[in-house]
Amino acid sequence: MTEHVTIFETGPRDGLQNEARLIPAVQKARLVDLLSECGLKKIEVTSFVSPQWVPQLADAAEVMAAIRRKLETRYTALIPNLKGLAAALAAGADEVAVFASASEGFSRQNINCSVSESLARFEPVLAAASERGTPVRGYVSCITACPFDGEIAPAQVARVAERLLAMGCYQVSLGDTLGAATPRRVEQLLVELLERAPAARFAGHFHDTRGRALDNIKVCLDKGLRVFDAAIGGLGGCPYAPGARGNVATESVVRMLDRLGYENGIDRQKLSTAARFARQIRRQP
Repeated sequence: MTEHVTIFETGPRDGLQNEARLIPAVQKARLVDLLSECGLKKIEVTSFVSPQWVPQLADAAEVMAAIRRKLETRYTALIPNLKGLAAALAAGADEVAVFASASEGFSRQNINCSVSESLARFEPVLAAASERGTPVRGYVSCITACPFDGEIAPAQVARVAERLLAMGCYQVSLGDTLGAATPRRVEQLLVELLERAPAARFAGHFHDTRGRALDNIKVCLDKGLRVFDAAIGGLGGCPYAPGARGNVATESVVRMLDRLGYENGIDRQKLSTAARFARQIRRQP
């Protein structure tokens, strides 16, 4: 029986948040609709964070209201706190995600607090989401390297991931924020993580700054991971990680999975249409 791999599409949120030009909400919603047509089961639409920090996503509620939902697709949003949770649920998010870092320097630069402080902030968010029956996903950024702290030890990542799982996150996405990971470093990290939780509790999130994203995904596949974040057209980067380039392109991941014989349920022709639209809205003045 062919094994199934899930692509968690992050382009509309993680991809567009770093664009210099403010993209109209109608175009963001159109991109989400095109992605929904591809057969993707998880699409991260936007984030309910302060517009002061991410002005590109200030229209989160408007975009959520404009998308055409498919019953088989779950539409998700990133949130920083209880206020963000309330806004996301009011906008109809099917699930939410919280974000922490394995690096103290990145945590302070990104969300202006220490790693331990950020995790403490999420405890009431996870409790409130649990009361409402809302699934919560966790992100851990800088899994191998940080632009401020340098190399990150696997044990640092494992401690943060373990805490997020203990608080109630159903899954932790492992973010190679700089795109600096190598297959060897990823394997070392997974050895550490898989001693603490099964592979089903983790997802891979790789940026392609150095062209190693697909190689790193292969390592994760070999270790049993079956969920990977990707962004249509390779959109993305991080406003708080100098030098970081785009996320691995969804279409590249799908081609590789098809070649390796993994089922993914995604229509490659429709995915190409979505990728063309993503590139088009980026090029517009």
